[in-house]
Amino acid sequence: MRGRSGRRSRSRDRRRSRSRDRGYGGKRNAAGANLRKPRWDMSRLEPFKKDFYVPHPAVSSRPYYEIEERLASPEHVINELRKMGFKSPTPIQCQGWPIALSGRDMVGIASTGSGKTLSYILPAMVHINNQSRLQRGDGPIALILAPTRGWPNKFSSQTERPTGLSSELRVGKVSPDTVLFKLVAADFGRSSRIRNTCVFGGAPKGPQANDLTDGVEIVIATPGRLIDFLESNRTNLKRCTYLIRKIIEQIRPDRQTLMWSATWPKEVQALAQEFLKDFIQINVGSLQLSANHNILQIIDVCQESEKEVKLSTLLKEIMSEKENKTIIFIETKKRVDDITRKMKRN
Repeated sequence: MRGRSGRRSRSRDRRRSRSRDRGYGGKRNAAGANLRKPRWDMSRLEPFKKDFYVPHPAVSSRPYYEIEERLASPEHVINELRKMGFKSPTPIQCQGWPIALSGRDMVGIASTGSGKTLSYILPAMVHINNQSRLQRGDGPIALILAPTRGWPNKFSSQTERPTGLSSELRVGKVSPDTVLFKLVAADFGRSSRIRNTCVFGGAPKGPQANDLTDGVEIVIATPGRLIDFLESNRTNLKRCTYLIRKIIEQIRPDRQTLMWSATWPKEVQALAQEFLKDFIQINVGSLQLSANHNILQIIDVCQESEKEVKLSTLLKEIMSEKENKTIIFIETKKRVDDITRKMKRN
């Protein structure tokens, strides 16, 4: 009887732990129940700048190479874009950057692979560089809230190169989306010394807590783990002025909030109405979720026994080309470990 009772107890604990990343509660044991809503005194808050858009009267009639010279983005950001082979902005970036840099709340809707990540990462960098420097004990300036723990590491990768992230991805703790975000934040944050960290469940709290204590300008987080750190006073959101939900009450009310999505369902519309003020909405393409036709998708139907040989052949072809990167999706953690071991041996 004792063994069965222990198993039931552990199962309940796991369910409670998982539930912390699913939402926000009002019940005593719900995530965020111990957070108190701050009494914001606007007269005592340090002013911050959020309008960085500097339009030029002749921009609309000039070719892109001339417009590029008058961009409001810092030189180091432009240099990073050139180094990455960035030739011209995507439609969502063309429309999103001026609005985000003007300090307005906004909603950006565009398909997967349309360039949404850079649409808010670059304005976030400009925003951060125009605020006073973080002091020890200050919380982040930019907060990117992720709906699930499979999402946050997507950002952090294009402000500083992730350490230990590949092993977390390999054992299924984070999703490829999370890795993408982490890489983008890393690439563009390095030149301007903007630090970031990912805060999500399913990984040890220690390293995440240390990053927050040391101070980071960007935090990419899931609600449950972030609430844990807020309740334990490991961090705070008093300096946060750029927000990409009980969590929203912890942030000063004159913040800038941006929402980016591939779809526009009623649930997301309700969130926008509740949390954004006088926002601007940009739609690029359909509001319905669909495959991005700019991405070539090749499907090879084969027997289970053929998969490893085909994978090995495909990887050799991909790796023979310069600077190619690959993400492999596998159904189970055990299979991930098996494939990883075989790849290391070969």
